[in-house]
Amino acid sequence: MAKLAVPEQTSAAAEVAGMSEWLTTRTFLLLMVTVLALSVATVVGQLLSRRETIAIEAAVVRRFKRRLRIWWMMVAILICGFLLHRVGTIVLFGLVSFWALREYITMTPTRRGDHRALFWVFFIFTPLQYLLIILNNLPPSWITAGRSIDFYGLYSIMIPVYASLFIPARIAIGGDHKRFLERSAKIQAGLLICVYSLSFAPALLDLDLRLVDGSRWNGSNVTLLFYFLLIAQLSGVLQSGWTRLLGTHPIARDINAGRTWEGVVGSVVTTGLIGAALFWATPFAPWEAGVMSMVVACMSFAGAMTMSAIKRDRGVNDTGTLVQGHAGLLDQIDDVCFAAPVFYHLTRFFFSAGHSY
Repeated sequence: MAKLAVPEQTSAAAEVAGMSEWLTTRTFLLLMVTVLALSVATVVGQLLSRRETIAIEAAVVRRFKRRLRIWWMMVAILICGFLLHRVGTIVLFGLVSFWALREYITMTPTRRGDHRALFWVFFIFTPLQYLLIILNNLPPSWITAGRSIDFYGLYSIMIPVYASLFIPARIAIGGDHKRFLERSAKIQAGLLICVYSLSFAPALLDLDLRLVDGSRWNGSNVTLLFYFLLIAQLSGVLQSGWTRLLGTHPIARDINAGRTWEGVVGSVVTTGLIGAALFWATPFAPWEAGVMSMVVACMSFAGAMTMSAIKRDRGVNDTGTLVQGHAGLLDQIDDVCFAAPVFYHLTRFFFSAGHSY
């Protein structure tokens, strides 16, 4: 009886150890900081909405409260994904990519000749991209045949190379030549933004993170992923705030009059300072965290401007109605989509062991 109990205890201890390595104290601390900030913002929003005489427009307060509801929902979903461990988190991002791509395609109507190509995009290339990321850490023996395989070399080129070559060929086989280049480019851009770029966010979970001196980082990759998502979302909020305070010079008025140079500069600087203050959640030194956060802020701005240009071209205001009274899912993650591959590759190059460049 005692001999049977020992393996059970060992297995339980290993499970607990694995969970502690997956979700460290830094992860919970960063989560608590986020929840506390959202709680304070929620209380402020409630107080502002109850004031009879208010200097801020009521519409601004309503948008602020709607955005807070979105953030609460995003944090809750992200926590659920983290509790499902690595595979669950990757699958969660895969579902987000699928829905964002659906919104994108709905926003940019297609022709009958595109439908079979879209079948490959939604049900072959999208799940395959995330499956390759899952297999990067859990490859079955019949695939590896005893060899060590790094699937990064495959999922990093699968969509930009193989899918980009396949999509126009499949549309051509359909026999519809009208606006062929426009239709092909539109589908390729959607797959690249919504699936390929976003997939590099959960790919952070597989990096063997090191400090600059080469020593192993004793934190969890989950914390770094949460840090990245937090910084990307904060940059958009800070840009809106600085624009309302100081914004006078629009960057591209016909695309988005609410994006100003003052807002972008203020967002980049402030995001860098906040990112540097949260350096303890990353393998970065304070100044490195600040620089990485500023890069994320710049790419987040690029993503928001690109999506604004696409919406203006299609004559729509929002990309979807996933949450009533608020913009679509793609509007919420456009900053993350553009920042994820840049943040991933900078981290892989400077703070990962065994990178291949």
